[in-house]
Amino acid sequence: MVLATGVMATQADLRRSLNRIDQQNYKAYKDLKGRYEFPGFSLLIDRVQGDPFASPSQCRVKIPQTRAGFPNQLYRNRSREIPLRDYLTREFDRVAQMIRQHRGSGSSGLIAITQTGQTLLERTSAFINDVEVEIRFVVGLPAFGRRVAGLQAAAMLCDDLPELVDRALLYASLDAKKLQRHVETAEDADWIRAQLAEQGLVAFVADAAILPRRSGVDDRPLREGSIRFQSPEALRVAFTCPNQGTVTGMGISRGVTLIVGGGYHGKSTLLRAIEGGVYNHIPDDGRELVITDPAAVKIRAEDGRSIVGVDISPFINHLPQGRSTTQFTTENASGSTSQAANIMEALEAGAKVLLVDEDTAATNFMIRDRRMQALIAKDKEPITPFIDKIRQLYVDHGVSTILVMGGSGDYFDVADTVIALQDFQPQDVTAQAKAIAQHYATDRAPEGGKTFGSLTPRILTLGMEPDDDRPMKRKVPDLDTIVLGREEIDLSAVEQVVEKGQLRAIAAAILYAQQHYLDGKRSLPTILDLILAEIEKQGFDHLSFLPEGDFAAFRRFELAAAINRWRNIQSTPVHLSPDP
Repeated sequence: MVLATGVMATQADLRRSLNRIDQQNYKAYKDLKGRYEFPGFSLLIDRVQGDPFASPSQCRVKIPQTRAGFPNQLYRNRSREIPLRDYLTREFDRVAQMIRQHRGSGSSGLIAITQTGQTLLERTSAFINDVEVEIRFVVGLPAFGRRVAGLQAAAMLCDDLPELVDRALLYASLDAKKLQRHVETAEDADWIRAQLAEQGLVAFVADAAILPRRSGVDDRPLREGSIRFQSPEALRVAFTCPNQGTVTGMGISRGVTLIVGGGYHGKSTLLRAIEGGVYNHIPDDGRELVITDPAAVKIRAEDGRSIVGVDISPFINHLPQGRSTTQFTTENASGSTSQAANIMEALEAGAKVLLVDEDTAATNFMIRDRRMQALIAKDKEPITPFIDKIRQLYVDHGVSTILVMGGSGDYFDVADTVIALQDFQPQDVTAQAKAIAQHYATDRAPEGGKTFGSLTPRILTLGMEPDDDRPMKRKVPDLDTIVLGREEIDLSAVEQVVEKGQLRAIAAAILYAQQHYLDGKRSLPTILDLILAEIEKQGFDHLSFLPEGDFAAFRRFELAAAINRWRNIQSTPVHLSPDP
């Protein structure tokens, strides 16, 4: 807001405006959009909600570093800057909840910032550089019915907000040791992740890690009765981190790794920790130093999903009725076809590690034992089981697999490493497993051929053009769903999405791709490369019309998963039309 004289509006001007419109129709709030100078910071109101039950108003504060006072060493590189921004987001949320008061109806009285969990992600809720600190948040402008509660709004914005800035966003107000630990923990995790390839590893689980969670809906660590992780000596490796010094733990090497053991002894818990290790975690999460190759993708069966033009022929061929498996398309995939497609789509997007748990896999996709081979001849069985392709994936394409397997010892023949879990503690049982495999030969006939088969990227285009030129609306109602226009994309089986902010950013990225790249000229890997390069260069605001405060960084694999499940796409093999 700029006054008629050209002088920037102030805190006092905002208070007067709010007092003036008290009890007017709610739309009177619309005139508040603009910038206001407060003592020590600026408030920017970017979007004003249309009514008290609409999405809250989008706001920002900018605090000059001369007042905020954050030392440069806290954000001197990306591995420090991102956790500092995460810490400021969490502090803003903590203090906002402490001083929040209910003022009116609907979302009235709300001052809030994007919600965080145990994962430490890059988000658009906070930014910092040598000049200023910027925080993006939302405000539920208060009302009584559909009338402006101006006095309450003035108290929120002119009294509560300055207190919030003073308590949450100034270095002098924060716990410096806690902040330093937050930053250094993430920096050490990034450092280890960067060293994995050099040591021939795809994952690392630190000694003393706490892997069990409180429940399926509570991702916090299970403290009471939990057993801290201890690496078997044969698999122990060490890293010398920049902050914590030497850290030891279990290294999982490239190749095929089996995680075995009895039920309820921690096999799936270990795999879930490894799949979450593609992201950093906050201090005291228990998994701060569970570190995984960033190109690791969790694979599972997914009955009912849509598949468009995927070459699943390495796993499935000669379907009944002559249906093509080199450009397989279905509106309602089975367990085996969905798992095959999930693998091929992950490989298309660049996955280098597959994470598979037999509990969420299709049994007939994973194994076909000797007795079943004798009963059903290969020429009558379209599925080539994963056991006959898992080794070829590594030899032909350098793709490793970590597989939880408690039901079939046939996998001993193809494993490089076998880890047994007993009471949540790992043991290296590779030698025993190999001896058992020699002593008890399966006599099953390999069905995978000599090579894995081709990896064919696809060119994507829209199946239906929008009805008009207006941008398609996007919504993220929960952690499982993106809504684009009238169509839902079900991501409930995409397990490495951990925050709604990732889905919001993915939804924006898909609509950006729709406008710029889904033109039938580019392959999916190229589209992913282009979008991520633009985000890297210009930031997430490049995807949206307004400065968004609730986006979180996503990986190319989850973006690809969402595009692949969007029923509005069509595809052709890449060799029919080269990338421009």
